[in-house]
This record gives sequence, C-alpha cells and structure tokens, in this order.
Amino acid sequence: MKARELAVPGAVVFTPELHRDDRGLFVSTYEEREFRPLFPVRQASQSVSRRGVVRGVHYTAVSPGTEKYVHCPRGAALDFVVDLRVGSPAFGTWDSVLLDGESFRSVYLPPGVGHAFVALEDHTVMSYLLSTGYVAEHELAVSVLDPALGLPIPADLTPVLSDRDRRAVTLAQAADRGLLPTYIPAPVPAILQETR
Repeated sequence: MKARELAVPGAVVFTPELHRDDRGLFVSTYEEREFRPLFPVRQASQSVSRRGVVRGVHYTAVSPGTEKYVHCPRGAALDFVVDLRVGSPAFGTWDSVLLDGESFRSVYLPPGVGHAFVALEDHTVMSYLLSTGYVAEHELAVSVLDPALGLPIPADLTPVLSDRDRRAVTLAQAADRGLLPTYIPAPVPAILQETR
C-alpha cells in the first residue's frame, strides 16, 4: 500500500498493490496497519451512478464531523476533496483523484472536508466507510458548480445532479451563513509518519 497526501491537509490517497494471475485479481483496499489511527466505522455505504452523475460537495458540519474512506470497486469516478474548514491553511482549495475498478485507489477524508465525485462510466460504484451514521439534518452541501471553487467537471459530460445538490449554496454563502466546520488538525496515518 502506497500513500500520498493531497493538497487538502489531512486528506490522503492510498494505492494498493494488485495481485494478478490467470484466475484474475486480488486486492486489499484497506489495511489497518498502514492507516492507523482508524476511525470507528459506524456505517458502510455504496452508491451506484450512471455516467455524468455528479454527487456533492457533501460534508458534515456538526462536531465531531464525519471521517470517510472512499473507493470505487467498479466503473470510474473523478473524486474531489474540498477544504471547507474555516481556519484551515488550505481553506477553499481542492484536489482530485481518479478512482476506478482498475487501480482500486482509496481516499481518506478527515472531518470537515467536503466530498464530491463525477461518475465517468455507467454503473460506477462508490463504496464508503463512515465514522458516523447518516443523519439527514447534519448533512450539508456546497455547490459542486460554484465558479469560485472551479472544480473541473469534464466538459464532455452533462452533469446530472439531485435537487438537493442543484440547490446547494456557494462556498461564500455557506461561510456567510455560518454553515461551515472549523479546522481541527487530523492525525497523520501511520504510513505517512514513516516518510516524514
């Protein structure tokens, strides 16, 4: 398992080793010894999306927030992490990772970091481990199409958004309304501590 910090502090992309032979493929998409400390997993979820579906930018503002570990076991998605944490040295910045059923990369998002993705293929499956259960009133969204964020939605796709995501406020509006989480430095996964 290899790990690389993203431009958003605390967010990490993990790339596992693939074991292929004439039978097919074996991969471990999560290894606790590499990740420590792991958040307590309270919910595991999956979404299935057709090409062009855009989900996000979703986040939880209620303390302590939700940690996420996301991977794409089928299809392909352009995954975005967005720093929505007031007081973060990278507030308003984002990074992206191609997640797909070929590389089996995973992304860790610390509390307060927004998450979005664009499905690049039909039947794209996104799998999540979450540190909290879903509570509708705690889940908020910033517009994935906010020009101030400038997320690079592929030009050859017509974005398909839910009503909730279509109505989402801009980052500036969320900040003005006091809807954003506060920055709290996240612990560094064990695999990255070794390289520091």
